[in-house]
Amino acid sequence: MKTPYNTCLFALVLPLVLAPAAPLAAQEATAGLDIRATVSGEAIYANELTDGPRNGTPLDTAFRAVVYPTLKLSEHWTIASAVQFMSNPYFSEDFTTPGHAVTPRVLRANIGYSRFWKSGSINIRAGQISSAVGSFNLRYDDAESPLVDVPILYGYYGQISTMGLAGVQTDVTLGKWDARAQFVNSSLMDPRSPLQKDQYGNWAGGAGYTILQGLRVGISGSRGPYLSREWPYFFPGESNPNTLPGSTAGAEVGFARGHWNVEGEWDWMMLPYRAIPFIRREGAYGEAKRVLSPRWYAAVREGYLSTNGSRQDIFEVAAGYRPGVHELIKFGYELQHNAASGLMNGSVVAQFVTTVHPVSLAWR
Repeated sequence: MKTPYNTCLFALVLPLVLAPAAPLAAQEATAGLDIRATVSGEAIYANELTDGPRNGTPLDTAFRAVVYPTLKLSEHWTIASAVQFMSNPYFSEDFTTPGHAVTPRVLRANIGYSRFWKSGSINIRAGQISSAVGSFNLRYDDAESPLVDVPILYGYYGQISTMGLAGVQTDVTLGKWDARAQFVNSSLMDPRSPLQKDQYGNWAGGAGYTILQGLRVGISGSRGPYLSREWPYFFPGESNPNTLPGSTAGAEVGFARGHWNVEGEWDWMMLPYRAIPFIRREGAYGEAKRVLSPRWYAAVREGYLSTNGSRQDIFEVAAGYRPGVHELIKFGYELQHNAASGLMNGSVVAQFVTTVHPVSLAWR
């Protein structure tokens, strides 16, 4: 779907701005409707925008909006969703893609059942859900991520998609332990619509332990067929995709104390083939954020991705300023280095992020 920037942005933002804001009737209400959104606009300067097949100018603009409608049906049942409208280009992986377009995508749309006890909880969801591998998808919102790009492990050219997958997931917490198990219709590298061909069940899951307040470590992994006949690297003579299960394993750590927030992930993936040699991918990133004052922060991220020994490194730094409670301005610089070609690409991005919360209704 291709839509002009101004038309799509106007259609998205206008109802959010004009919608009447209604306070919650009561904090303990068992049912209600909540709608919030994060809207981002950015200016990009990158020589990579001039490369083919884009062949554009080094200066461009972009926007992204993620709307989060949530309907609480009862004390235990909830319908939650996240719908993204994003321009091309937006993240650095899109800088060489041709044309300008606005693409709507359903990141999440599921019905969930949850129960809570004094020392634990359980949450079961079915529908469109995020991959259970890794932890960045929990911070994919521009208002949550301190930097302007996604880590190298994520996105189309990474290992873990930021898009949703159709399936079911169970999350359990018990004391300092947490665990998740997921069965979805396709690989975390190539999310498939329930209406598309080559859907093969994949298992994924993870577990974590909170060592002390603010410090958590975890592991995750997945197993299942990853190829589809529409995949760019599905070559003539290749075996049936359902006979080629891929595997991934990873580790994650998160630390928050005082003015510091630190996140890190490592991931390994094995992709079997018959027509060509196996693909082995391994990568990691680490990021740190330091609050400098009530309005200012600085953040840095460094990561790498190695595919059969061919390595790519990315370094990113950003400064953030909060002019108001609901606004955030980021200034970011990113440097990418491809070891195989020796090419280095740099980009500068100024990003404005605002959050709106036009609807908050409760009843019963």
